[in-house]
Amino acid sequence: MIKNIVFDMGKVLVGFDADRVCGHYMDNEEEKRAVSTSVFVSPEWLMLDMGVISEEEALKRMQDRLETDHAKEMAALCLAHWHEYNMWPMESMGELVRELKAMGYGIYLCSNASERLLECYRIIPGIECFDGILFSAEVKCVKPQKEMYQHLFERFHLKPEECFFIDDVMLNIEGARACGMDGYCFADGDEAALRAALKRLNRNAD
Repeated sequence: MIKNIVFDMGKVLVGFDADRVCGHYMDNEEEKRAVSTSVFVSPEWLMLDMGVISEEEALKRMQDRLETDHAKEMAALCLAHWHEYNMWPMESMGELVRELKAMGYGIYLCSNASERLLECYRIIPGIECFDGILFSAEVKCVKPQKEMYQHLFERFHLKPEECFFIDDVMLNIEGARACGMDGYCFADGDEAALRAALKRLNRNAD
């Protein structure tokens, strides 16, 4: 019987577009691409999610890949302010969270995210419904590593077989299943299909 619904954050509850902050600070398309790639498509970005590097050290490495002083300055601005531009709440998913909470489900978050999100996670729609939140940087590992899911279960005293995970990356769903937690890949963003899958859970529980 499924008692808990576990959500990923990015592209499930919160929209994300890495180019938004770059577009805010830069007009030159070539420079925007260079900065966006160096900051957001980088090993340092993953290391920030894992909580194994400081933002200061990450920025230095990101800037070292850029050719001009202006691009380096833009990288600093983009890293400092990305959370103000790159994320927005998916309000209809917030409605789903509230409906699931009203049905009696426990509601949890399990997301690959840097420590920055500890300061601004209230952008998540339906945040008042969550019984627990786990960000990867807190525990120095990321999905789909089994350790990430084990931290979720242990921190909130959850049984994997009683949880259902919603994530936009199939590898993360497969990682969850390997730990005993079934799930649904929301890569297509089709909320109607997700709701149908959740309704089937209810029938199975009956």
